[in-house]
Amino acid sequence: MEEVTATVEAGIPFAKALVMAVAIAPAISIGWIGSKAMESIGRNPEAASKILVPMLLACAFAEAIAIYALVIAFSI
Repeated sequence: MEEVTATVEAGIPFAKALVMAVAIAPAISIGWIGSKAMESIGRNPEAASKILVPMLLACAFAEAIAIYALVIAFSI
């Protein structure tokens, strides 16, 4: 039983690093969302008010994924 406990405890730093590495995906998606929103506003400036709210919602959902990853990393 002690061997299993030692093996699990040895893998905890790796698990935390893996969870935080997964948090790169939301950062990339937030950059992509912002880039595409600015591109669409540049093509059609009158639609800026219609683009802003969905862009902010998408960024908030992507950021929530990163926060979940951080919470899981702290709970491991």
